[in-house]
Amino acid sequence: MRSPLPGPTAQAFLLAIAMLAACTPDGNTPPATDTTIAPVTGQEAVADPVHSAVAAAFAIDSEALMQRMLARDPAWSIYAGRYDDADRVTIPDAARRADDLAFAETELAWLARVDPQTLPPELRIDHNLLTNRLERMRWYLTEFRDWQWDPSNYNVAGPIGLILNTPYAPEADRLRTVMARLEQVPAYYQAARTNISNPTREHTELAMVQNRGTLNLLGDSLRERVAASSLETAEKDRFEQLRQRAVETVDGFIAELQAINDGLATDDNARPFRIGADLYEAKFAYDIQSGFTARELYERAVAEKNRLHDDMDLIAVQLWDEYFPDQDMPEDRLDRIGQLIDHLSDQHIAREDFISEIERQIPLLTAFVAEHDLLDQDPTRPLVVRETPEYMRGGGAGASVSAPGPFNPTADTYYNVTPLDDYTDEQAASYLREYNQWVLQILNIHEAIPGHYTQLVHGNKSSGLIKSLLRNGAMIEGWAVYSERMMLEEGWGEQAPEMWLMYGKWNLRVVTNAIMDYAVHVLNMNEQEAMDMMLREAFQEQTEAENKWRRITLSQVQLTSYFTGYAEIYDFRERLKADMGDDFDLKAFHNRFLGYGNAPVPAIIDMMQPRN
Repeated sequence: MRSPLPGPTAQAFLLAIAMLAACTPDGNTPPATDTTIAPVTGQEAVADPVHSAVAAAFAIDSEALMQRMLARDPAWSIYAGRYDDADRVTIPDAARRADDLAFAETELAWLARVDPQTLPPELRIDHNLLTNRLERMRWYLTEFRDWQWDPSNYNVAGPIGLILNTPYAPEADRLRTVMARLEQVPAYYQAARTNISNPTREHTELAMVQNRGTLNLLGDSLRERVAASSLETAEKDRFEQLRQRAVETVDGFIAELQAINDGLATDDNARPFRIGADLYEAKFAYDIQSGFTARELYERAVAEKNRLHDDMDLIAVQLWDEYFPDQDMPEDRLDRIGQLIDHLSDQHIAREDFISEIERQIPLLTAFVAEHDLLDQDPTRPLVVRETPEYMRGGGAGASVSAPGPFNPTADTYYNVTPLDDYTDEQAASYLREYNQWVLQILNIHEAIPGHYTQLVHGNKSSGLIKSLLRNGAMIEGWAVYSERMMLEEGWGEQAPEMWLMYGKWNLRVVTNAIMDYAVHVLNMNEQEAMDMMLREAFQEQTEAENKWRRITLSQVQLTSYFTGYAEIYDFRERLKADMGDDFDLKAFHNRFLGYGNAPVPAIIDMMQPRN
């Protein structure tokens, strides 16, 4: 382990000396191959031997820190595609929290001794990401304390599901790894029971739903898979014993949560799901890493809502006579926009064809990006559309992407689509109207191409483990939202006014997400007020609005990441276009922006700013 004392390690210092030998005669390191775009904000690092040595030492020490962070968190390592410690489960008890806190304090002390202005721009980003991650860890442990009031933090299913579904090793070896993890399940849930104190009702209910999904993961299909495997008979018997004990443990945890939830139903003093202004601003700063404050972002979103209404009204007036030739146009603009959207929403895919239609559209989007030369794609990295695993359901999101980490970048990326099996006919009809024939295309752009899937493929190829692993949600979600508008601007949908109208409706979700998340958690907006905004001002269907309200009660800040990242990316692109004129190249902009991995948008902007 690296010493926490200041200064580079001996290994880092020796590499620093070696790097100095590669410097140009004037002592400067060779310039980057792309000199058109470079950072201009902040005090640039001085390119001299001392600073070069510091940079080289930091590059090695920071990478070593990242490796230690991974080693401390086997579940995170599994998600990142590294399976060295996949048989080890982190027990979330008080001793572990104390150890995490001591680790964060030690590493932050080392980072504080490194002046980021002595580092080249790419390493400044790494310094920023590591500092934020460790400060965020400390804040979550000591201030936010969701380990205490959010029971949905506790679930063993995720890593087990990945081990079972990712062929990184022979089947028998992966089953042995799962068996080792199953052995630790009772201790894991015992720590969870000890931690839970005054939970919110909403998070308790979510924990029950998702752990019921865990029971299915550990159920008959796993038993049958083990029975059909090449494991020795004794191993199969041991696996079955551990599986049954794990099922009993999870079942007992659910029963205890049910008892807690029954008590919360009649407890007027139960903890509310709202976190309040102070915690919200701090969480926004750590989780989003934006150039906005939470309040500034809220105000920007309110202004954007009004702009979208103006644009959509122009389209509604244009199309009114085509769709309602014998009906007077309403005086109220929200009424006429809403009536047109309501009419068009009847054009949607059949319930039984929902997932197959998503599968059909993916190659069409891939071809469009290639034909219009919008950015680089990689046909060797597969995208697999699948039903959302049960242990991932219940949080209010109907579609998501599960991407491999940088240690296993060629593994499948999954486009998770929650089937409509559990919906009543009325709920399914409402859901399908929400994801009508236009909106479903925009959803696929967002989740797949060139949205999340494309960005995460680029992210896993970016330089540096730190940028790949310390993923900034606002950059990831912001890129997906940006890609929707960019694709329509470039001709997807053939500039049909109906497509732009539905894009406005879709984008209003992003905007109202940001408005409502802040308003609910900080300004005490109630459910009826939120539903009114979603149904009347954002033109959402009832089922979608109900799901979104549930999501707001279960998360904080994350719903702002979409609009935050989008606003910063789009604003930056438009500034570059204005500054560069005919020299601006959209594909080059996209490839370079995505080439910085999952860094915060302000950090990427700093890297890409044109020199004066």
